[in-house]
Amino acid sequence: MEKLVPGDPQRIGAYRLLARLGAGGMGHVYLARSERGRTVAVKLVRQELAEQEEFRNRFRQEVQAARQVGGAWTAPVLDADTEAAIPWLATGYVAGPSLQSVVSHDHGPLPERSVHILGAGLAHALKDIHAAGMVHRDLKPSNVLITIDGPRVIDFGIARALETVTDGGLTRTGALVGSPGFMAPEQVRGDRITPACDVFCLGSVLAYAASGALPFGTANSGVHALMFRIAQEEPDLEGLPEGLAELIGACLRKEPGDRPSLDEVLERTGAADALGDDGHTLDPWLPGALVAQLGRHAVQLLDAEDP
Repeated sequence: MEKLVPGDPQRIGAYRLLARLGAGGMGHVYLARSERGRTVAVKLVRQELAEQEEFRNRFRQEVQAARQVGGAWTAPVLDADTEAAIPWLATGYVAGPSLQSVVSHDHGPLPERSVHILGAGLAHALKDIHAAGMVHRDLKPSNVLITIDGPRVIDFGIARALETVTDGGLTRTGALVGSPGFMAPEQVRGDRITPACDVFCLGSVLAYAASGALPFGTANSGVHALMFRIAQEEPDLEGLPEGLAELIGACLRKEPGDRPSLDEVLERTGAADALGDDGHTLDPWLPGALVAQLGRHAVQLLDAEDP
């Protein structure tokens, strides 16, 4: 979370901006507050994307679909203006760090039990996304937020809108969209995307959460080499506990039809009974040091809301 800088808007729609949360391929994300006092995350689309009619059309469709995603394991889409000069959308704010931040900077790999509960929560989130007729397409550690109550999935539907982006007049429709280390083989090959794509990405996310490493390595040797390994080679699951390795290995099968369903993933985690229906874990699921860090995040949020 960073302070606003000169050039940042003070308001977007009915929301007063409080701080910067981050930036990505689609635009900037801001912490904001509604007129009724609700804290939200507002994503403002980049100017160059806003100027592309094909992107606007897809963004409009995806926002409409994302509004239908229910359940307690995602950050819900609360508001949007897809017709504004610069389109934006507002989601519920999740007061917690990303899984990427937790593993790479703040704590390190999670304990086995925590990873099982993480997998169960993410499976619930993906079931809700799929029930709305969507495929996430870009499930990765930076799109998973960690809270005391359980994990939350964000940015569903965004990747598909970016498929329409043009660059220098050359269309990228049908081009690869996703994060190389967390893509499924069918994404790498440019094949049709189905919900099973998200199951593969879930396996990669759980491997990262448990080990701090990507199951097919990094792109240090080149993105194309990484994509070849995803499409053709077996994942490196060495060092993972046996139960986790079996679950993750099943998710990472090359053929979509060979992967488990999300209900089967839930059963294999052995953690379904640790989750409540309201998006809360029934028992503590994170190490004590990480719980303390989440408390510091809450204090930072209060400081931003009341400068």
